[in-house]
Amino acid sequence: MRKQGGTEVFRITGARQGLADDVRGRQRRYVISMSVRTVSVILAAVLWNVERYVAIVALVLGVLLPYVAVVIANAGRENTPSLPSTFVPAPMRPMLDAAPVSGAAESGPEADGARHGGETT
Repeated sequence: MRKQGGTEVFRITGARQGLADDVRGRQRRYVISMSVRTVSVILAAVLWNVERYVAIVALVLGVLLPYVAVVIANAGRENTPSLPSTFVPAPMRPMLDAAPVSGAAESGPEADGARHGGETT
């Protein structure tokens, strides 16, 4: 089966990720971020009287992580500039050259009369 000459060809590698896969990935990143936040808040409460500096760092992480998690989870469906172009131009086929015409200078009605002995009627 031959392709038509004027059809556009698209690369499948340049296709975007499916919407369901994209949402699933963003939900997974959000759940992981919120799990880290929960662990850091619990760690801050447990270490408050033992290691106050570590507890403060964990508390700051627990306060700032929800904002970062939401920003990361919402950054999803943008176009990535590193992907190749999805359009692949059709390959150009070389044109065939016309066959050389022998006696191209002798074409026309005068040349026909000259071949017949110079008689014109």
